[in-house]
Amino acid sequence: MKTAEEKIRHALDALAIELPSWGFANTGTRFGKYVQPEAATSIEEKFADAAQVNALTGASPSLALHVLWDLPNGLGDVPKIQALEKQYGIRTGSINPNLFQRQEYKYGSICNPAAEVRQIATQHLLDSVRIAGELNSRDVSLWVADGSNYPGTQSIRRRIDWLMEAMAITHAKLGPDQRMLIEYKPFEPAFYHTDIADWGMALLLARHAGPKAFVLVDTGHHYPGQNIEQIVAWLQRERALGGFHFNDRRYADDDLTIGSIDPYQVFRIFYELLSDPSALGQTAFMIDQSHNLKGKLEAMVQTVCTAQELFAKAVLTDRERLAELQNEARLVEAEECLRSAFWHDVRPAIRAWRRGRGLPEDPLAALRASGYLERIREERRERDDRSTSTYA
Repeated sequence: MKTAEEKIRHALDALAIELPSWGFANTGTRFGKYVQPEAATSIEEKFADAAQVNALTGASPSLALHVLWDLPNGLGDVPKIQALEKQYGIRTGSINPNLFQRQEYKYGSICNPAAEVRQIATQHLLDSVRIAGELNSRDVSLWVADGSNYPGTQSIRRRIDWLMEAMAITHAKLGPDQRMLIEYKPFEPAFYHTDIADWGMALLLARHAGPKAFVLVDTGHHYPGQNIEQIVAWLQRERALGGFHFNDRRYADDDLTIGSIDPYQVFRIFYELLSDPSALGQTAFMIDQSHNLKGKLEAMVQTVCTAQELFAKAVLTDRERLAELQNEARLVEAEECLRSAFWHDVRPAIRAWRRGRGLPEDPLAALRASGYLERIREERRERDDRSTSTYA
């Protein structure tokens, strides 16, 4: 039987958490952007920062890219990205189209009542698939901001048809090893109805599109109190869970650092994800956070380390004993069996794992002592941040 340390070591060896390029850039809310001297102002700086996080944590070998913000010239920027991959040892992760910033998208993108606008948006999706193919990226990750703010102003039914049409067209252009991940969100920026508002809608769209389409779950994209691990269980059972965006929130979609508000919830999600190892292998983990107040690099390292800790705790759950207690309906003992894994201090085992891999035992302290933050703050302080994108 494996010891706790052996279980943790094996689990962490297999855990990869993708970083978001926009998490290194200046970001803000709908009320404004808060500029940080260390924020990345170019795709080169985003790759450099991602490489630093990976060197410290050993868990983040890929960088999710946003087509509009990171590849403004589309396919023309692919050679630059390929050169940066080689330079920094970070590969391209998911490709994220932008269906929410063009002025034409005021009334929607692929659900816009104007056919010409739907065509623009669909073509952008097809271009994104091509970019992903050129960069050997498996996943094209779709978040559709479409919806309406007032009853009667849009046809919900027609927009379902337009959604399905665009998804099917995009799916048809996927390469043999590519996938399409469909994200959902209950509200914002649309406050009356959002076209893909929950996991059921996303699942139906994926099923309609084809076998390479899956659902993407974001921790923050749920109403307060929603049982996210139950959603995970259903999607895993249906072999429909393709990806998971990690963050935390107090109300909804705050994009706070993972585990900062409710670490027990993240533990429970990891526990459920680990319940089906075969399905787990098909689930892409990515951070999707907006570090508006915390330092960009510190927040990213803190996030990866927290995810490693909560993942390690979930690995230690005594599932055989828990199943016995569940079968006998021994409620208190079953709950305590689960909680005992959550309360287990995994930090010594993780430090041992890091030593074994030649990583710093305390990545956050190592970042602060490295001089990297001081150097990039000085180098980037005077740069014009108007070229950076705002992610709200």
